[in-house]
Amino acid sequence: MPRYIAFLRGVSPTNARMPELKRCFEEAGFTEVKTLLSSGNVVFDARSATPAALERKAEAAMTKGLGRSFQTIVRSSAALKALLEADPFAAHRLPAGAKRVVTFLRQPPKQAAPALPIELDGAQVLSLVGQEVFSAYVPGPRGPVFMTLIEKTFGTDLTTRTWDTVRKCAAA
Repeated sequence: MPRYIAFLRGVSPTNARMPELKRCFEEAGFTEVKTLLSSGNVVFDARSATPAALERKAEAAMTKGLGRSFQTIVRSSAALKALLEADPFAAHRLPAGAKRVVTFLRQPPKQAAPALPIELDGAQVLSLVGQEVFSAYVPGPRGPVFMTLIEKTFGTDLTTRTWDTVRKCAAA
């Protein structure tokens, strides 16, 4: 069975317990379920299906089991591994200490993306490839302002993870 990763928007240890999330996914019929990093990353096996179908199934299971749902974006483990191998950041000169982040869009953008890269206070939205947006920022006193750029440009039907988190999820 294929391996998938569900990226849940807005999950933290204060608003969702990982054992409860895991149980919801198991009760939905997913197997080999594992949560990673206590921040809304759920890795699981399932019969081949579209990401949208898996997203709906996961969200329905959370609603049933938790009484609430978190926006869910699913990618296959194979797709994440291909993304990591392609390394879209390699084409950009990033400053020393820059943090690399990937934003997963639930749907392809409805309108053409603006000319990229764009920058705000040391944060850069570098590129859009399919339904993934690649950004980088240098940590500073204002925090990761790239989210302001991302949401202004692509809306809020998305979730963001660090490059290292994506690597850990793909390997799980």
